[in-house]
Amino acid sequence: MKPNPTSAAAIALALFLLAPTFAVAQKQKKDEQKSTPAQKTAAGERLEPDDANRTPSDIPQEVLANRREQLSEDADAEVPYYNNFLTSYRLGPEDVISVSVFDQPKYSKAGITVPPDGLIDYYFVPEGLHVAGKTTRQVADEIAKHLDEFIIDPKVTVSLDKAMSARYGVIGDVAKPGIMVMSRRLSVYEALAEAGGVLPTGDKHKVVVLHWNADRMLQPIPVDVAAIEKGKAADSYFLRPGDQIVVPGNRYKTFQKVMQLMPVLSFARIFTGGF
Repeated sequence: MKPNPTSAAAIALALFLLAPTFAVAQKQKKDEQKSTPAQKTAAGERLEPDDANRTPSDIPQEVLANRREQLSEDADAEVPYYNNFLTSYRLGPEDVISVSVFDQPKYSKAGITVPPDGLIDYYFVPEGLHVAGKTTRQVADEIAKHLDEFIIDPKVTVSLDKAMSARYGVIGDVAKPGIMVMSRRLSVYEALAEAGGVLPTGDKHKVVVLHWNADRMLQPIPVDVAAIEKGKAADSYFLRPGDQIVVPGNRYKTFQKVMQLMPVLSFARIFTGGF
């Protein structure tokens, strides 16, 4: 069958007429793509809450999975200590507590500051209630005994709102060494920042936390602050009352030099706030 010249000409004419329309459609598609914000997350960009299912493009999934697992383990390790700190902490001057009596608002008091003598004012205790050196649980039990004469089975809760008598120390090559108040949960890196940061002469790789454990034995805990800054280690050690951070450098060349000062840097003296 011979090609029909008329049909071929008609097809060519149709394609010629449709070409501008196709070009306009392609141009509109490209313009829409340009006007739509890119959804790709830049490397290292902070992910907002609605980006929870997206991850930085330059981090392998295996690394992210390990990181999430490590963060979970760190959190599990920190929570028991934090709870224990609140329940075993012994009250002292300038601490702020609140007393809550279930279903008895008139016997509840908030924002009670412990005075220097450790005696707080409370209902039906004209001589004052001595709370210094006691845990919140012990104070709650004592208040419940006083209220037992007026309320049937009183449910008393004492909460620690602010721990002002918990202290820690920072010595060595930092901008502002000294004894400081621990009014919140504080990591080593945060504590060093509050001390003005490590001086150029300080050795960030050999920072040590001196901690007295439950057996009254000194426990040196090494902390590589340089690795924390580079993201190679987690800032996972949180200070406990009486901890002493030592930054070796010009002031203390070695850890052994600091050990010679231990009679001065004893746990009790740090906790009471002076060298």
